[in-house]
Amino acid sequence: MTKHFTLSRRVFLTSSLAATGALALGFRVPANAEEAAGATSDVKELNAWVVVNPDDTVLVRISRCEMGQGTLTGLAQLIAEELEADWDKVTWEYPSPGQSIRRERVWGNFGTYGSQGIRNSQQYVREGGAAARMMLMQAAANRWGVDVSAVKAAKNVVTGPDGATLTYGDLALEAAQLEVPTEIKLKDPADWTLAGKSLKRLDTEAKLDGSQIYAVDVKLPGMVSAAIRQAPVIGATVASFDADAVMGMPGVKKVVQLDDYAVAVVADTFWRAKTALEALPIEWDEGENATLGMADIHASLDEGLGADQAFIGTQRGDVKKAVAEAAKVVEADYYFPWQHHATMEPMNATALVSADSAEIWVATQDPEGVLAITAEAADLDILKCEVHRLHLGGGFGRRASSHEYARQAVLLAKEMPGTPVKLIWTREEDMIHGTFHPITKARFVGALDADGNVTGMHMRISGQSIRAGLMPHAMDEKGDPMVFQGLNEKSTEGEFGYTIPNLLIDHALRQPPLRPGYWRGVNNNQNAFYLESFIDEMAHAAGKDPYQFRRGLLKDHPLHLRVLDAVAEGIGWDKPAPEGVFRGICQHHGYGSYVAAAAEVSVDERGSLKIHRIVASTDCGHVVNPQQVEAQIEGSFAFGLSAALHGEITVEDGRVQQQNFDTYPPMRMDEFPKVESLLRPTGGFWGGVGEPTIFVAAPAVTNAIFAATGKRVRQLPLSNHDLSA
Repeated sequence: MTKHFTLSRRVFLTSSLAATGALALGFRVPANAEEAAGATSDVKELNAWVVVNPDDTVLVRISRCEMGQGTLTGLAQLIAEELEADWDKVTWEYPSPGQSIRRERVWGNFGTYGSQGIRNSQQYVREGGAAARMMLMQAAANRWGVDVSAVKAAKNVVTGPDGATLTYGDLALEAAQLEVPTEIKLKDPADWTLAGKSLKRLDTEAKLDGSQIYAVDVKLPGMVSAAIRQAPVIGATVASFDADAVMGMPGVKKVVQLDDYAVAVVADTFWRAKTALEALPIEWDEGENATLGMADIHASLDEGLGADQAFIGTQRGDVKKAVAEAAKVVEADYYFPWQHHATMEPMNATALVSADSAEIWVATQDPEGVLAITAEAADLDILKCEVHRLHLGGGFGRRASSHEYARQAVLLAKEMPGTPVKLIWTREEDMIHGTFHPITKARFVGALDADGNVTGMHMRISGQSIRAGLMPHAMDEKGDPMVFQGLNEKSTEGEFGYTIPNLLIDHALRQPPLRPGYWRGVNNNQNAFYLESFIDEMAHAAGKDPYQFRRGLLKDHPLHLRVLDAVAEGIGWDKPAPEGVFRGICQHHGYGSYVAAAAEVSVDERGSLKIHRIVASTDCGHVVNPQQVEAQIEGSFAFGLSAALHGEITVEDGRVQQQNFDTYPPMRMDEFPKVESLLRPTGGFWGGVGEPTIFVAAPAVTNAIFAATGKRVRQLPLSNHDLSA
């Protein structure tokens, strides 16, 4: 067996929160199923991923988190594909982080972010399914006394050379005693029968009949509820509060200060806790940010646009010389605001702490991170703690790295040993104290020669770094590489596809105090908006068609060009648009996938915008479930266009101004366009699908707006612009 390891909470927390890529998994298939299961576990477990029951049902274990994106079903399809399972007999369960630690992280990384749920799991989950199938086939061959090459497996049945059959349920006990094969050959995707098909999702029925339990639905015997108020001014602290003023109110159990910035009320119901909290007198020390406003923030970002010092992301050639020798110089500044995740389910968690154990029921994109946080807050060994995972009522990155709500729940439960405490943030609390899409600006200088060819470009980004905000210890002399998502040279994760001989992309770090965080799509969103808007501006300055201009620049990057060509064909770029309708186009590469979009819009004389149609193309290498990918593309446009149209968080007097959906509105159904998805997988790599299409939502539309009005949209959201003639 693998040597047992110890892991400090601090090291575990640091590594599990690192959202720049997958952890080093150290994945191994145990020597046999009995070892995998442990002495007291059901020996019908063939390995950590597959359990076969006597009734012939197959249970697959899914370590990644489900938040509506379909990762659960996609991973189950990959396991079932290699297992040769009958899809109608497949069920699933989540393993817990505590189980994973006790089994030396046999399930690898639980974190679900960066569009990596399937692409960074596919290899080892497929191996788990294939290993289980090989063991079942070997068990059948042993029983029949034939070589394993003489048997075949399909739909939970092993067939022998004479037509004899045994079900997986018949063979499970014998198979579980066999050695796990060390040489595992996976199927060629061309031979898939389950993966690659639009199979029904495993979690749909529970959502439709209302039986699906989310974290906010959790009810435990003897449970109490808590409401919390955190400092309304960024960085403020609690000066004083009068607990006695509310302790006599109905149902109130306790008033607790959490750290130096928050006060919570615990009561027998959430409504009573919330009512008492509203009546609780609290005085705040508002601190140095009490006068902070958007004018201060814009001044800082503007200063960064022209600063001498910056972190370099990509550099080749001599941009200054190219600009100095240019026949035409194109310049433009852009702005991308803070944006909120606005998950339907606000932050919440339920915790139960005793002298020797701690449990938490929570929706999270990083269950292992929450386990570390629980152990730290409860001051217990991590092996005495457990995280009960539930589906997320929205993640979008908010539940990926910042789990203060989980920590707060554990601290409150620690104050009431043996009593489950459910903490719920109100919508207003959730909106004010989020981790926001980073605020940035960008300045471009482009050089064109006499023939309208791009000879040089400088892209300066000024603004926040998520790494500097959440993991400052990880910053070094190179800055934050994630700032340059989609702008890198020779990158399989997000490559700058345009061939420009003289290029400089750099970042002036300017870090206003409002906390940045991972927001679905992360830095690709603003980088695609900035770059694709400016490419359009250069095409116009060169007197060239925006699509053909891009084609010329993408000649050395055929996969970028392939998706761009697909949307141009799909939208009918070479044909006239309907009367009064205008088109925009763009492309980007991020999270390993190549994406492009073309939009059709109209703008009436009053300036009312109508987005009629979007054609989107995605090359993610392999498609596991086409319907789910199409749903993700459509959902990405809903998310990306909602932010482009309306999404903006502002700060005045140190306070976030948007507190609910009346001041932070989502996109309405009548605003949503028809979306046509063109899946163009080329194979040979695995890209993500949960985020990439968001990148191209805004620039496709804003470029079309220019075609319609002659007005450039260089700042988001669109709701701040007058598009009238």
